Amino acid sequence: MRVNRRRFLYQAATLGTAAFVTPGAFAEQLIRTPRQTEGPFYPDKMPLDVDNDLLIINDAITPAVGEITHLTGRVMDMTGNPVKNALVEIWQVDSNGVYIHTEAPRRNRRDENFQGFGRFETGSKGEYRFRTIKPVRYAGARAAHIHFAINKNGHRLLTTQLYVKNNPDNERDFIFRNSGRASHDLLSAPFKPLPGSEIGELTANFDIVLGKTPEARENDRGRRGWRW
Repeated sequence: MRVNRRRFLYQAATLGTAAFVTPGAFAEQLIRTPRQTEGPFYPDKMPLDVDNDLLIINDAITPAVGEITHLTGRVMDMTGNPVKNALVEIWQVDSNGVYIHTEAPRRNRRDENFQGFGRFETGSKGEYRFRTIKPVRYAGARAAHIHFAINKNGHRLLTTQLYVKNNPDNERDFIFRNSGRASHDLLSAPFKPLPGSEIGELTANFDIVLGKTPEARENDRGRRGWRW
């Protein structure tokens, strides 16, 4: 079935909004999302399209192969305040386990219809959204995961990874395992059926909590409050 790109880009703003809570509604500080390695395959040559729909490159007709996943979440500080206008980047292997990096193993098997990398600037509630595929195992040693990078004003604030919750491969993944058991729930999310989808789409929500940036710490010292 052909994937309707325009329909996604138009309707994406309504997806997952029930999970976006009121800023400052947290009574206690949130736990900061653990850092994870960037890995060797952040794109060294960007795809022709870098928007938040990784299934279709520009106006191509043929979509990428994989389980369609609507990935949403919020970027917040540790008190639950939204981090707006942050640039969220994701990158992951295609359904054949191949990155878009020019030195990635098995490049000859890459799904040319999968964008492999996308960007989205967070809104006023810190929300982001992507349409991608459910991640798959990479090269045997790594569990299925999606890389995340959060940037603001040209500075990298956080690099981390999202794993599929309760995936048995997670415990065999050396990076996930070495993050410590207390971090496992913070780095994983369930990939659940999207209600009402007739083509078996999935949904996953991954909220990201940042620590204070150098700018924010300077503002604290000056008693001027937070400024992102």
